Amino acid sequence: MATRLPSAPPILPGLAYIRPLGSGGFADVFLYEQDMPRRDVAVKVLPSDVRDPDLRRMFNAEADVLAHLSAHPSIVTVYQAGISADGRPYIVMEFCPGSLSQRYRIERIPIDEVLTIGVKMASALESAHRAGLVHRDVKPSNILVTTFGAPVLADFGISSSLSRQTADEVLAMSIPWSAPEVIAEQTAGTVTSEVWSLGATVYSLLAGHSPFERRERGQNTKEQLRRRIARASYTDISRADVPASLQVVLARSMSRDPRQRHSSALEFAEALRAVQVELGASPTQVEIAADGWAPASGPVDFTDTALRGPARSRIERDERRKSAPGAGVAGLARDEETEFSSPDRPRRVLPWVIAGAIGVVVAVGGILTALLATGVL
Repeated sequence: MATRLPSAPPILPGLAYIRPLGSGGFADVFLYEQDMPRRDVAVKVLPSDVRDPDLRRMFNAEADVLAHLSAHPSIVTVYQAGISADGRPYIVMEFCPGSLSQRYRIERIPIDEVLTIGVKMASALESAHRAGLVHRDVKPSNILVTTFGAPVLADFGISSSLSRQTADEVLAMSIPWSAPEVIAEQTAGTVTSEVWSLGATVYSLLAGHSPFERRERGQNTKEQLRRRIARASYTDISRADVPASLQVVLARSMSRDPRQRHSSALEFAEALRAVQVELGASPTQVEIAADGWAPASGPVDFTDTALRGPARSRIERDERRKSAPGAGVAGLARDEETEFSSPDRPRRVLPWVIAGAIGVVVAVGGILTALLATGVL
């Protein structure tokens, strides 16, 4: 299939284009500078020639899912979404300057760092699952690194609902990190298939390659990887500093039978934390919302194919004219003092106003007396 050329960056209000960041199968990502507040942002844009309702549905779902979850410290933050002037849907997100896409292939990542990343990603997935959502594409390249060096989960473009999946939603994730039942198109994604993908991702970060990848050239076609994943025969990571307990955790997370895996992302996180304690490190905090937490908005509609733009708010205004307040911050303070702090307090007539009125009456009386005395009146 021919590679799609990147689209031109759209003109967006309040954003100044800087440079491209990358292109995927159905979207382009550009770096912009936001004018107010001033910061760099990543803007994900659908190409101008996209008319496929499935792609619009996926794009809308990603924006809505991120809106539900981006307050999580280990999930990329979304700022806004809308339609550009030339009709392209876009999402404005936190700019993350790094990712784990290639780092694990060229660098031996320390075990303590990998365990921390694993716990944080498990926390992010557990939060998504509790909100009724599955990511469906967990892999190293979808773990970005913020400007503060923190790992965050990104790219919810093929996410789905745990409670509503149909046959036409079966879509395999990136093959090297996909569970056998996903490769076989038996499911579009479950909690245990996500546990598999996260286990395979942690494996990759430690081993320097995906779990079923071979070093020999020509041995890693999609079909070859599919067959190896279907057999799901775990191979130990060839690093002397990887403890046996961690090998056991990863082997369980990638069991061929989903019932043999960790039952949740949280259980997988706790298994990694136990390894941290064994190695003498402080266990990474599990970032899970309190039981009483619920998303601020309604459930994500994964069937929405509409071109949605930013909502326009209408504020009801009181058109009755009010007395003019003082100007500036001081004027606002006086307005708050008189109108909100004591709204029913009667207005007082100032003493100097009364004295001035009496003086005017006395002066007028004097003039009238003088005119009567001289016979003018």
